[in-house]
Amino acid sequence: QVQLAESGGRSVQAGGSLRLSCADSGHTWNMYEMAWFCQTPENEREFVAVVSRNGASTKYSDSVKGRFTVSKDSNKNSMYLQMDKLKPEDTAVYYCAAVRVAGDFISDSRSTKSTYYDYWGQGTQVTVSS
Repeated sequence: QVQLAESGGRSVQAGGSLRLSCADSGHTWNMYEMAWFCQTPENEREFVAVVSRNGASTKYSDSVKGRFTVSKDSNKNSMYLQMDKLKPEDTAVYYCAAVRVAGDFISDSRSTKSTYYDYWGQGTQVTVSS
C-alpha cells in the first residue's frame, strides 16, 4: 500500500531556501508519476511540480518555474522539492502525490490536476515571512 509522508516544512524568511522530502517504502517508485501540490485555507489545492516515473522529465507551474526543482531518487524511495528564492506567497501546506502510470505522461495536462493522483501525503507547512 502506498503511504506518502512529507517532511521538511518550516518557517523561513523571504529569499531563503527549503528542501521538502516525500518518502514511502510501500511501492516501486519507478512505476509512479509523482507531484507536489500546495494549498492555502482560501484556495483549492494547486499544482506545483511533477516528475515522471523514471525521474527524467519534470514540469512546473509558472509561479515556481526557475525557483523550485523537483527530483526523485527511486533507490531511496524519496522525492524532493528544492525551494529557492522563496516568497511570502509560497506560504502554504505542501502535499506530495502519486499515481501509477505505464509511461511518461507528464506532458498530459491531467498531470497538473489533483484529481489525477490516487495517493496523497498529509502535508507539510511552509511559511515564508517578509
